[in-house]
Amino acid sequence: MSSINLSAQVSLNRTAWLVVILVLSFYTAAAQDDDVVRTNTELVVLNVTVTDKAGQYVKALRKSDFTVLEDGKEVDARTIASFSLQDSPYASVVLLDSSGSMEERFSLARSAAIRFLDGLRDEDVAAVYRFDSKVERIQDFSGGRDLAPIGYAVRAKGMTTLNDAIVEAAKVLADRPEKRKAIVILSDGMDTFSKASANKAVESALAVGASIYAVDMSSIDMPGGNRQSSGALKSFAEKTGGRFVATPGGQALRDAFTGIADELGHQYTLAYRPTNQSRDGKWRTLEVRVKREDLVVRTRKGYRAPKN
Repeated sequence: MSSINLSAQVSLNRTAWLVVILVLSFYTAAAQDDDVVRTNTELVVLNVTVTDKAGQYVKALRKSDFTVLEDGKEVDARTIASFSLQDSPYASVVLLDSSGSMEERFSLARSAAIRFLDGLRDEDVAAVYRFDSKVERIQDFSGGRDLAPIGYAVRAKGMTTLNDAIVEAAKVLADRPEKRKAIVILSDGMDTFSKASANKAVESALAVGASIYAVDMSSIDMPGGNRQSSGALKSFAEKTGGRFVATPGGQALRDAFTGIADELGHQYTLAYRPTNQSRDGKWRTLEVRVKREDLVVRTRKGYRAPKN
């Protein structure tokens, strides 16, 4: 083969590989784009928990007692479109870790989930999903106080797709009309098999205004719990304005879920229209303050603006 033909063949091979890489990149980007939970900046909804130093819920605050800051700048009170305390319904998704490491704990997790469902008010709804090597719906949104029969047939197996489960929960919550939304997680370990990253999971929850309540099941038979697992679950809760619960199981576990349902029934909800309508995809920090300095305020840390 002449040097000219060889050079042409090499050039052709490079071109073919370049085409393959471009095609794969296109489909990968398209798949990732399909996984993005869509939102807009027309209205930012904040679910705010306010407690005193003893941890008791404070119920007597008014709209004028709250100050919202976005990127450090105070939000004009006139842009606050709605304000309410606990009377608005909420939609939640319960995520049950059914991976192999949960084999000895899954029946406890299932009982705790039922305890949470039992705490729903008439106007509240919840869906239940399991996650191991895949994410699967056990029951759709309803006001039911018990698990669907399929929930009692679940057996723990496989890997842990916690991040993917949070993304899926955010997707189904995005279609719900309720302003208040929550994701409740029962898990004993870190993610081992998800396509989505932890950051993407958090941003998916924030995009739909969902607070994450994470219960660390590893602490049931491991004093202090699994440090890595606890850290991951705690991060999800803190960034979204939810709550992290480390429980030894038994009555403490059941009480924890009663407490989560109770908290969701004692939240303030603020919705405002941001003055910054730029669709630049940038992160915007959020902070809520109240006039009384002796109170503890908990809400999500921010949101990511959409990008054209």
